[in-house]
Amino acid sequence: MLVGSPPKPYFLDVDTGSDLTWLQCDAPCTSCAKGAHPLYKPTNGKIIPSKDPLCVEVQRNQMTGYCETCHQCDYEIEYADQSSSMGVLAMDEIHLMVANGSLTKSTVVFGCAYDQKGILLNSLAKTDGILGLSRAHVSLPSQLASRGIINNVVGHCLAADAVGGGYMFLGDGFVPHGQMAWVPMLNSPSTTFYQTEFIKVSYGNKKLSLGGQDDGLGRVVFDSGSSYTYFTKQAYSDLAASLKDVSGKGLRQDASDPTLPVCWRSEMPIRSVLDIKQYFEPLTLQFRSKWWTVSRKFHILPEGYLIVNNKGNVCLGILDGSKVHDGSTVILGDISLRGQLLVYDNVNQEIGWAKSDCVKPLSIKSLPFIGGVDLPS
Repeated sequence: MLVGSPPKPYFLDVDTGSDLTWLQCDAPCTSCAKGAHPLYKPTNGKIIPSKDPLCVEVQRNQMTGYCETCHQCDYEIEYADQSSSMGVLAMDEIHLMVANGSLTKSTVVFGCAYDQKGILLNSLAKTDGILGLSRAHVSLPSQLASRGIINNVVGHCLAADAVGGGYMFLGDGFVPHGQMAWVPMLNSPSTTFYQTEFIKVSYGNKKLSLGGQDDGLGRVVFDSGSSYTYFTKQAYSDLAASLKDVSGKGLRQDASDPTLPVCWRSEMPIRSVLDIKQYFEPLTLQFRSKWWTVSRKFHILPEGYLIVNNKGNVCLGILDGSKVHDGSTVILGDISLRGQLLVYDNVNQEIGWAKSDCVKPLSIKSLPFIGGVDLPS
């Protein structure tokens, strides 16, 4: 993202589970990783006062609450892995790439982060902060939509292969509506996550128990900011039991591998998940559609839940989520979102997906795709 005048580049983690966009900031910095670029330097005129409506929203969910007499808007965010970011709200211009390749700019509010803690600092060695794409009023798409720059729609497509890559967009110009499966967004005033309800989750033909919710609906959150996928405690337990079958297919569980809770070593060298995917079954989340008549399915192939580590072992990228979020929600992290175009339509309150190689947008084939933000003509 290009910020300031003159514009300077910053690399940000694309996070649909975060409300606030923030950059590591020389305010001065108490605890910052080296980052990909020099720290952002705010000026006094760019600091947001406490009376700003976005400050009220950001501070509403903090333990300290809203501070009406403060001269600046302080914030503190704690993430699911106990990492945290502390700073003040600032305001500056960001420069956006339009679908036709031109540039435009808009003033937005974001966090000037001067104190980070936890394993978050590890990812900040290659990035400069987080791009908040949730449904909150302070998120980047919500701010741009409130100014009439875009319709409040977010899309991302993460390539499935090891090389990585992909694209993201803001606005609805790249949404191939007719090619996508759509489910209604679960609209709760207490959360800004992109979540919906599903009927069941299966490993191959075996249904996994949700633990106390088998007669009802489960909840799932789509979270590109989470590296791994999290199942409820019972679903995770059922999955782990089902995966014991692979031990008879040349794979042996390696308890000495600390990479992830479950890792296997093979009698033959493993170069990628493709070498051993035939031993594993796909996972399927089954949804009801908007009209409750047609069933929608989200398929996660083995490459969407397995990784090969630097020891040549294959590890399960699905974790026990009993202590994450509320403990009863499935969280689909980016490992399971790869190879799919995901669209979060906050206008129509829907979440959609379509299988994709993530090389270029599906809906615009006549124009070269440059990336960034789609604006109305």
